[in-house]
Amino acid sequence: MAYELNDGERELQRRFDSERLAEAIRTRTVHDRIDERDQAFIERMDMFFLATVDARGNVDCSYKGGDPGFIRVLDEHTLAFPSYDGNGQFMSGGNIATNGKVGMLFIDWERQNRMRVNGTASIDFDDPLLAEYPEAQFVVRVQAEEIFPNCPRYIHKMQMVERSRFVPKDACETPDAEWKDHFEEVLPEDQRKRRQARASE
Repeated sequence: MAYELNDGERELQRRFDSERLAEAIRTRTVHDRIDERDQAFIERMDMFFLATVDARGNVDCSYKGGDPGFIRVLDEHTLAFPSYDGNGQFMSGGNIATNGKVGMLFIDWERQNRMRVNGTASIDFDDPLLAEYPEAQFVVRVQAEEIFPNCPRYIHKMQMVERSRFVPKDACETPDAEWKDHFEEVLPEDQRKRRQARASE
């Protein structure tokens, strides 16, 4: 799907005389297929930011994290990632179920690179990939429509210290987040039963 500039973009490009530059960058870097280089970048990531939009146009941005490889490239147009237990609000998932338009921002802090993927997402409670993601509630698949690198100038160089101990893993009991202690009485029934069983051991 070809991207169409909106009036705001055009106005600002004219104001700052960047129309030629913007068009050249778009022509040379924006593509609609995930190539091998894109795949290698995406699949080594252990986090990304996900922007979603609800039916009224309200925007939400969320952090998504996991172990490297939790975002998968299924083919040259499709990405997939799991939805793990969160705070129960399902803001990203709810927006996807309602609207579907998403923006994904991948950042490699150590190598100071980033990539953007815009597309249309869907959620599936019976996705075949569920079996490969321990404790995932559902799988999100994204049909990529725009893939492009982004200027890395302002990316701060940071290094991994420790990955989250809450990322689900095979044959390993995932600890509960401490904040759930303050919401015990309103947790989902299965979580309350599991926590009570742990407490009685």
